[in-house]
Amino acid sequence: MSRLTKLLGCVGALLFSGLAVAYADPSTKIALVPGGPHPYFASWAQAGADAKKDFNLGAADYKVPEQWQLADQNNLLESLVTQGYNGFLLFPGDPVGSVSTVQELTDSGAPVIALAGCLKDPSTASFCFGTDVYRSAYLGTQHLIAGMAGTKKRILHVTGFLVDPNTQLRINAVNQAAKEGGATVAETIADIDAPGPAEEKINAYLAAHANDIDGIISTAWVPSVVSANALRRIGTKRIKMVAIDHDKAVLQGVKDGYLLGTMLQNPYGQGYIGSYAIDKLRNGCKVNASAPWTKNALTARFIDSGTVFAGPEQVDNYLQSMQAITKTIFASFAKTYLICSK
Repeated sequence: MSRLTKLLGCVGALLFSGLAVAYADPSTKIALVPGGPHPYFASWAQAGADAKKDFNLGAADYKVPEQWQLADQNNLLESLVTQGYNGFLLFPGDPVGSVSTVQELTDSGAPVIALAGCLKDPSTASFCFGTDVYRSAYLGTQHLIAGMAGTKKRILHVTGFLVDPNTQLRINAVNQAAKEGGATVAETIADIDAPGPAEEKINAYLAAHANDIDGIISTAWVPSVVSANALRRIGTKRIKMVAIDHDKAVLQGVKDGYLLGTMLQNPYGQGYIGSYAIDKLRNGCKVNASAPWTKNALTARFIDSGTVFAGPEQVDNYLQSMQAITKTIFASFAKTYLICSK
């Protein structure tokens, strides 16, 4: 029996014995837990706060492990269980390694939704809700190829942590789009979704090979920022670039012509709608097995939280774009993906 299972058993015993008033509140208390510190997940904090207010939740709190280690995430989950959290929105620290932890949480009666990254089936998570990362990277690469001049179309791909279940999907998508578009992926630099590694490896590559590439596709936040800043510092607009996410440096780079555009994601919508869904699942709703689920490489129950390309004409309105996607998904979410008796 794991330490988390023991903790869940102790909490349950206290609940039924009436000895722990702090755990007796029936309201939904949700924890939004990423795999580690990263700017992508910052929107989850506001999403949870808004969901708490709009849906009258007991809590919807953003809780971050100290570092990107599965053990750190598991330790945090153990702590949250003892604090009475009874629903979890979880970016898996590992798509396979997190499955047993999720099983323990759901066995205790706490529903879990995999958010922004999926668990590998079979798992007891209700479903996975996040960006269709393959589609986003594929479309981003298509935009890049369309914007590059010449016939060689040599691409540098910079991307995220290899432990992230999304990274290999993005690598595959970029390679496929390049093949179809008559381009060549000259180099893929992965495991650099942190400032230190990204600065070191991207700047070193550009110093040695800037003349050997025609474009950059970034499929992770920090490499997008570092690459955008590098192109501005070099002062070149010959190398075309498509980034991902909405960091200020990226958006300004699009405005100033150093980038063709960026692929927006919807982390706020993930946290907001995910919190709503957890509360519904805790209060009698069931997952609709017949819903129009999308199947991806990890799971058969996937919902796309939305992605859109933002060029120079769209970057000033990126928030409205994401809000519109969130509203569209939310409008039919319960009817489509849940079965509720009331």
